[in-house]
Amino acid sequence: MFKILEHPLIKVKLSRMRNVDTDSRDFRSNLVELSQFMAYEVTKDFETKQFPIKTPLKQTKGYKLKDQIVLVPILRAGLGMVDGFKNMIPAAPIGFIGLYRNKKTLKPVQYYCKMPDSIKGAQVILLDPMLATGHSAAEAITIIKKYKPKRIKFVCIVSCPEGVNVITKAHPDVEIYTASLDEKLNKKGYIEPGLGDAGDRIYGTK
Repeated sequence: MFKILEHPLIKVKLSRMRNVDTDSRDFRSNLVELSQFMAYEVTKDFETKQFPIKTPLKQTKGYKLKDQIVLVPILRAGLGMVDGFKNMIPAAPIGFIGLYRNKKTLKPVQYYCKMPDSIKGAQVILLDPMLATGHSAAEAITIIKKYKPKRIKFVCIVSCPEGVNVITKAHPDVEIYTASLDEKLNKKGYIEPGLGDAGDRIYGTK
């Protein structure tokens, strides 16, 4: 249920995001492009159904996704991945979960949640660039499950063993997709080597 997405362009774009000299604008653009590449892999096992279409020449078969897809970014950093996925799945409605990490306990605190009605029975793609302690993602998954989706996939850019273990233990039914499994979580709760605070680097707030 844990998949590292290997692709030369993913590696190149992730390297640009890791670089401390990459400014906020380039960090955001590489995040969008990287998310778009990941969307191909994350959705490749989604089922389709046929419907008739007419080309300029003749009648033929067309295909559309069988299930509703809902994107759910974890605020605020998860918003940086939405455009990449929306480029591939433009009709997908978006839900939002707001969580912040208590700096002392490293536990998540919920401050916002808004989901589309279509989430019931849908394929949900949960988005957050970083899988660090895993507590925020695990809490977000718990929240989403209350809406009775068909399946949940969690997509992150950078992960670490500690966070992966938390999610796989709490939610063994959820698939995790990442561009990199990094070395460890440091004492401050940051991934090493990581790419810094994704939210601050996306929005230029630090």
